[in-house]
Formats: sequence, C-alpha cells, structure tokens
Amino acid sequence: MLIHFGVILVSAFLLQGFLGLRQIKNFSKTFHQLRVLAPVAIGKNPKKLRSGTLILLAIKDDGTILEAQMMKGVTIFAKFRELHQLRQKNIAEIAASYQQLKQFDKLTRVCLLDAYKNYLNYKANQLTPQDFDGSVKIWSLPMIEKLKSIYYKGLASLRKKQVNVKEH
Repeated sequence: MLIHFGVILVSAFLLQGFLGLRQIKNFSKTFHQLRVLAPVAIGKNPKKLRSGTLILLAIKDDGTILEAQMMKGVTIFAKFRELHQLRQKNIAEIAASYQQLKQFDKLTRVCLLDAYKNYLNYKANQLTPQDFDGSVKIWSLPMIEKLKSIYYKGLASLRKKQVNVKEH
C-alpha cells in the first residue's frame, strides 16, 4: 500500500514537472512571437493559491499596443490567450484611465499597471539586468529544488548512519 502511494506521488510530481516545462515552452514561444513585432512589456501578478496572471504586451515606440497576450490561472494548464480589446490602444492612456481599466478584472488591472511600470522603466533606461534576463534556469525550478532537497536530506541521513555504524 505504501509503495503504491509512493509511486502515485512520484508520478504526480513528474507529471507536474513535465507540464510545467510545457508551460515554460508556451511562454517562450509567445514571447518570441511578440518580440518579433516590437519590444515586449511584461506584467505579472503571481499568486500561490489564487489565480496568477501574466501579461505580455508588444508595444511600439509611441506606446501603441500591437499585440497583447495574457495567461491567467491557478494550474499548470493555463495558456496564453489574446486580449483583443488592448490592440491599437496606447498603454499610457489605458493606465491613466479608470474607465478603461475597470473593464478588466482586478488581476488583469494589476498586470497591466505592472507592464506599464516596466514599459516606463524601459523607456527611461532604468531596467535592471534581471529585467532583461528572459532565460529559464532549469536548475532553479521548484521541482528541481525539491528533488535536490530530498537528495541532500537522504545523503545526510546516509552519512549519519555510516558514522553510527563506525562508532559501534
């Protein structure tokens, strides 16, 4: 019974990792498609237990949004969807207009305002090097960190047992 539970737990863990990598691939593909059009402003509102939101806006130099994509969801099944209502609108006008912002839910509003802040930082050349880093560091993904933690705990336990055996 315990072995079956362990197998199910490990299988679910591996499935989550695989689907998480698929979601990262979806992000990379969407980001690249938008990046070909114009510089991309990213707005995020990550949540642990509630729906997290990520928005990508391809914005021309004059602030006009050429394309907008949003990923919203709690699970790893969330995918990017187009936001047609933002096309050909100016990011500054949207961020400054309560009437335009209120047509979106709270999570989307927070993302839009975060993307606008990032756009302003980009225009003012005040982005930090981390803001430019679009790479995915696979060894720092939560799944890999958890596996490393389990491995090191097991290794420490094994060493402790070896020390106890040598003492007796």
